[in-house]
Amino acid sequence: MKVRYFDNAATTRVKEEVLKEMLPYFNERYGNPSSLYSIGRISKKAIEEARKKVASLINCQANEIYFTGCGSESDNTIIKGIAYSQRKKGKHIITTQIEHPAVLHTCQMLEKQGFTVTYLKVNKEGIINVEELRNSIRNDTILITIMFANNEIGSIQPIEMIAKIAKMYNIIFHTDAVQACGNVPIDVRKMGIDCLSLSGHKLYAPKGVGALYVRNGIEFEKFLDGGHQEKNKRAGTENVAGIVGLGKACELANFHLIEHMKHLKELRDYFIAQVQEKIEGAVFNGGIEKRLPGNANFSFPSVDGEALLLNLDAKGICASAGSACTSGSSAPSHVLASIGLSDELAHSSLRVTFGEDNTKEDVDYLVESLCEIVKKLRNS
Repeated sequence: MKVRYFDNAATTRVKEEVLKEMLPYFNERYGNPSSLYSIGRISKKAIEEARKKVASLINCQANEIYFTGCGSESDNTIIKGIAYSQRKKGKHIITTQIEHPAVLHTCQMLEKQGFTVTYLKVNKEGIINVEELRNSIRNDTILITIMFANNEIGSIQPIEMIAKIAKMYNIIFHTDAVQACGNVPIDVRKMGIDCLSLSGHKLYAPKGVGALYVRNGIEFEKFLDGGHQEKNKRAGTENVAGIVGLGKACELANFHLIEHMKHLKELRDYFIAQVQEKIEGAVFNGGIEKRLPGNANFSFPSVDGEALLLNLDAKGICASAGSACTSGSSAPSHVLASIGLSDELAHSSLRVTFGEDNTKEDVDYLVESLCEIVKKLRNS
């Protein structure tokens, strides 16, 4: 059976060009980047070339990029790192109710250490109210951390406005852009972003590698103690092959971004229109304008989400009921609850996220399968 993959927000495949560039660093150019001999210097040079490529994708300086093990590590590093380095100034952090667990759980951990956190509400489209943000700022606010785009409903926040408010009050602004990087244009200089997290396996690079942008001049405490790698901010021998893969993936994403966005948006809009036309009662979750081009999220009343996924899997279709990072939880999605959905609707949700390999024929098969499965589950 042919597998049709519609869960690119959970992870993407590794592109052939990316894998090809990585392979020599496993068994030929395997030197430790901290070594002085030639194969060590080759590895070090490869890391610095990758750093330039990542920086180019978001328009920052190469020395503002720190390589990490994943997006969650990037979030942990910068949120904790700024909290600890700024605690003499204050202990108040502002975030939102719909953040990824890497942000929410980090903030909750800091609350146990005496920090206070404001969790901003969102509207039915998953967007914050910037006036509520402004009104939440206090004299002891040290950090605003708000995701660029949501992993479940794809809502894109007013990043430039948030950054402008943060700058007005001299507060550091971090954004988790794991879902956005490679899918929408990001210019940290133009947008006024101070810090940004990204992850390799969301943009056709391998799992186990991520990056953190921190604007020059911002101090943060290191997350891992040990050696002096990554300007003494992230100890541990570098994952050279993974970093090389991330660099290549960012280079490709940068080059193909416009056509990639166009392709995803066409598939997404076609899918949404077909579902709304053919499946009675389907509820579209989130807004359409301020949304990632490849994200669609529906709830199907009177349908169990887990049963829906298992039936889709039986037809070779990979999709999600929400975030892959919360799939082990029986609780309804905190994101869907935050935009006002009932527990019943939240438990009947389906997230479809398109990638560059998907075709219109794939979407037709998905819609045909959905129609059949939803009807069967409602009649059972």
